[in-house]
Amino acid sequence: MTNKTLPCDYDVLIIGSGPAGQHAAWQASRMGKRAAIIERKPKIGGAGLQTGTIPSKAMREMAYLMSRSGQSGMRQAIAQDGRARHGILADAVRRKEMVIAQQESVILQRLLRTGVALIPGEASFVDAHTLQVADSNHNTRQISGEVIVLASGSRPRRPAHIPFDKKTVLDSTSILNLRHLPQSLLVVGGGVIGCEFVSIFAALGVQVSVVDSNAQLLTYLSADVVNVLTDSLLAMGVSFHMQERVKEIHREADGVVTVLVSGKQIHTDAVLFAQGREPNSAGLMVERAGVSIKDGWIDVNADFQTSVPHIYAIGDLIGRPALASTGMEQGRAAVLHAFGGVQHVTAENLPMAVYTIPELSWVGRTESEVQKEGIPHVSGRAWFKDSARGQIIGDGQGLLKLIVDTRNEKLLGVHIVGEQASELIHIGQLVMNLNGSVRDLVSNVFNYPTLAECYKLAALDCLHLLDQQRDVNKS
Repeated sequence: MTNKTLPCDYDVLIIGSGPAGQHAAWQASRMGKRAAIIERKPKIGGAGLQTGTIPSKAMREMAYLMSRSGQSGMRQAIAQDGRARHGILADAVRRKEMVIAQQESVILQRLLRTGVALIPGEASFVDAHTLQVADSNHNTRQISGEVIVLASGSRPRRPAHIPFDKKTVLDSTSILNLRHLPQSLLVVGGGVIGCEFVSIFAALGVQVSVVDSNAQLLTYLSADVVNVLTDSLLAMGVSFHMQERVKEIHREADGVVTVLVSGKQIHTDAVLFAQGREPNSAGLMVERAGVSIKDGWIDVNADFQTSVPHIYAIGDLIGRPALASTGMEQGRAAVLHAFGGVQHVTAENLPMAVYTIPELSWVGRTESEVQKEGIPHVSGRAWFKDSARGQIIGDGQGLLKLIVDTRNEKLLGVHIVGEQASELIHIGQLVMNLNGSVRDLVSNVFNYPTLAECYKLAALDCLHLLDQQRDVNKS
């Protein structure tokens, strides 16, 4: 496994305490290995816990509760009342910080209970087996590991021409630290992060605008699914500037002016720039270990090995899909391969989710992808309003869509927009990963009333379409 002849301080050294690093450490501990996590930040959990996934979702829940109240008049009142805006955001921030503290305690206790060492400081390579760790007082020491796992994550992309100030021109990290709701906010970017913050702040009573270079939000998703989200955002007062690009952004005494390439100018209290993320690899000095790197991203093989076999990279550092859920599995897979020589088998179809209001979630192919591949298919739909539970909760817009191969009736994709979409998607994922068919959904019994019943409604729609196609083919 390794060419190093002298004993190492640890069997595995992991750089980064985010979801990927945590699960790598826990897997090593379960295998009886001496594991240590090196973390440069004062708190553990990485972006997933401290500055990204968990805090934004905690704030989203506060905004969601307000949107479910259906009191648009209340949102308008909040938008006009400075004290109300301050109070609402303060509640959301308190909720966010409470969730972070609770989760941080859970993670810390689990790491300590499993015997994983925590080493504070910033790590960089000395050679292929040795790391230099510098603490907050600039004291350094060297630590060696038989296996090294890079899990240092990513950060928001901050182009030099954008005048970020953490107050009025923000990225997806600094916006979580606001202590006062702006009256108006421009979001640059119609991707996952942008859409999530658009829905959060619109639900909290902020007048939100969106600028994006594409014709629709979340361009890689089906238009009928995205349209449900777009309609919901329009109902919350969001305005869209699609197929537009930002030329420049100016901070002024009374807010921010964003100039578009078209010449249009948008004046808002604040701007969120949400166009991509960058890998945290610059300080690692991976070249000293001989690790290949391209534009900051670490190249890996199917087992998450870098160009140096005993050095692995996982999580956001290796690029797409850059999800906490996939990073966790990558951490386990890397350690299993490093010490067991086995390849961890991950489910072929991975669930994706966007925590907007309403949520979107999907697994498998989109309809356009299926069409490009020339696969004969049908698409069955079920609206939440057609289920008793959908009527009870008042979700009249929710949609569940199944894409089915007409040749074998297998599921090719599942797409959901509406309440609990991120939870519901796992039913379709399991059917796909277990090689099930649309008839398995028809024969299954779902609790009544539930939103899960929409799977049966959509499956029955698929069977109807399949029967129609067969009748046409016979004639």
